[in-house]
Amino acid sequence: MKHVSLGGLDVSRIGLGTMAMSGYYLDPDSTHAESIRTIQRALELGVTLIDTAEIYGPYTNEELVGRALKGRRDDVVVATKFGFVSHSGAGPGVLDSNPANIRTAVEGSLKRLSTDHIDLYYQHRVDPNTPIEDTVGTLAELVAEGKIRHIGLSEAGRETIRRAHAVHPIAALQTEYSLWTRDPEAELLPLLRELGIGFVPYSPLGHGFLTGTIRSPQELADDDWRKTNPRFTPGNFEKNLRIVDEVRAVASELEATPAQVALAWLLAQGDDVAPIPGTKRVTRVEENTAADGIQLSTEQIQRLNDLTPATGERHEETNMARIER
Repeated sequence: MKHVSLGGLDVSRIGLGTMAMSGYYLDPDSTHAESIRTIQRALELGVTLIDTAEIYGPYTNEELVGRALKGRRDDVVVATKFGFVSHSGAGPGVLDSNPANIRTAVEGSLKRLSTDHIDLYYQHRVDPNTPIEDTVGTLAELVAEGKIRHIGLSEAGRETIRRAHAVHPIAALQTEYSLWTRDPEAELLPLLRELGIGFVPYSPLGHGFLTGTIRSPQELADDDWRKTNPRFTPGNFEKNLRIVDEVRAVASELEATPAQVALAWLLAQGDDVAPIPGTKRVTRVEENTAADGIQLSTEQIQRLNDLTPATGERHEETNMARIER
């Protein structure tokens, strides 16, 4: 597996997102044992970046990752996130990045992950009630104390990134980016490269859409959260299939899968980009990591670049309101 640098942090250029292992994508046949096998298989295949968050579960995902990494901790860059759980009583789902909350959060994450340090600690979403300078100042103290090694932001806007980076170097920004979410290209990517900040695309397969395995919104279970995603709703869904069909056409030329092509396109965007496709299946992590060996031609990259953007917002209204733009 080739490696890239995220603001000086060396990682495999394909990571593993573990959110799906804690109930965010419904799969009654999946088990914790299989999730642990998936993480361990990823490590065998050269993945070094494992991404979790305290809100996943909440809490149980970090515990799962901690168990999976037992005896392998030194081989892995562990990334987790704070700020989507208020520990002062408001609980999960409440944005809170004040200094006291961060210190409570980091101690909980360290315990659940069974580690003495976190390699990359992200603010999960920008807290409008806490100046970013106060948040990053506290994180800088945790770096000095050895509890975290690098600082990250997730779904932060340009001004916030600049202000945060002025307090302490930011290693990585995590934001949705894929062939159907091209928003970061206009302003965010140029800024990150100006400042030397790495980029970690989440949902690089469009919540499963770009795998080409879902051909109708009716295929999703009634309680699948994607039913509320604007891009999966009837009307928009059918329009967005054109993206998948072009990805499938390129995949056919390469004897690859659509997922591998979608990931290879992201890898072609630069040596400071490390997508974190999420799965809880060994077969999927094997498929995804094989994208490291896919070489797209200049013409194929251009065809994918020229795809019309997806129809519909990338999240429903409540979640879009938490994204800084």
